[in-house]
Amino acid sequence: MSRKGRVLVAMSGGIDSTVTALLLHDQGYDVVGITMKTWDYATSGSSKKETGCCNLDSFNDARAAAVDHGFPHYVLDIREEFSGHVIEDFVGEYLSGRTPNPCVLCNTHIKWEALLKRADVLGCDHIATGHYARVRREGSRYVVSRGADPNKDQSYVMWGLSQACLSRTIFPLGDLTKPQVRQMALDYGYPELAKKSESYEICFIPDNDYRAFLKHRVSGLEDRVKDGPFVWKDGTVVGKHQGYPFYTVGQRKGLEIALGKPVYVTGIDAATNSVLLGEEEDLLEGHLLVTKINAVKYDPIPTDQEALVCVRYRDPGAPALLRSHGGGIRVDFALPVKGIAPGQSAVFYEGDDLLGGGIIQNSSNPD
Repeated sequence: MSRKGRVLVAMSGGIDSTVTALLLHDQGYDVVGITMKTWDYATSGSSKKETGCCNLDSFNDARAAAVDHGFPHYVLDIREEFSGHVIEDFVGEYLSGRTPNPCVLCNTHIKWEALLKRADVLGCDHIATGHYARVRREGSRYVVSRGADPNKDQSYVMWGLSQACLSRTIFPLGDLTKPQVRQMALDYGYPELAKKSESYEICFIPDNDYRAFLKHRVSGLEDRVKDGPFVWKDGTVVGKHQGYPFYTVGQRKGLEIALGKPVYVTGIDAATNSVLLGEEEDLLEGHLLVTKINAVKYDPIPTDQEALVCVRYRDPGAPALLRSHGGGIRVDFALPVKGIAPGQSAVFYEGDDLLGGGIIQNSSNPD
């Protein structure tokens, strides 16, 4: 057993997770690699060949790196857990007229929990992933902070992790930039890995067509929701749409309606199968309500003070006042923010440190 302990590394077969495993191996950890199969594309209705983290080539790439460096590697089938939690939530949120964030849900309830469970079985002290974020202990709390590479920072999707999860997590890439990681892949002798393209699609929708996925997943959905009204901001019906689940707040392209000016989806009413339209200025909101709060740096999250609030992944954030509101947090922005979508995550920062986050319930008038 290594004096640094045993670490279970989530290996997707991509550059980031492979370099993570090799770095830890070089640092003296007793590394165990594990690749999680989360989804079976044959049942997704996708027209695109399997890509990303759940195809056979990726499994083989991860295993080859482990064999090359002499540490064990396992494949873990968590398709049932993933489908029962992440997929069902994804479909349910769209059918409720909301915009889900499956990556946050997967990290919080599936990947980390699955990793910890298997880490215990395999006698691992730590778990590690290739995310660009940092974690440290501060007093009695484990704190997540932004990664050193602002173009790759992934702390946003970590807001839901528990202290128990964070206490055993290592992020070896947190202090590195993507170019540095690519050079490391070359130095380790994996030039093809260094050239591997990255996917920013939802892992179980490789063709990035969530509408086709919903139609395939929910029998008869298209017939049930088609021909609902497009409603202008003054309440006037201005056309028919293809079904409310196939639209998201902030959407401009693909509306197939001509009103003589650019128009945007400003809201979705699932109860009436209505899609609300307006101009770009109508996307601006000054407030929102966040529930299902998870505290990271402090518990509870401090309120009646200002924080930087991000309302989507890669959002640079906007200053806002946090206020307690029932069991949630009301966010009052210093200046209006565009395109707030219920169902997405609102994440709070103090400098580079993650205070915590939650799920956006509504905006405009959270009272």
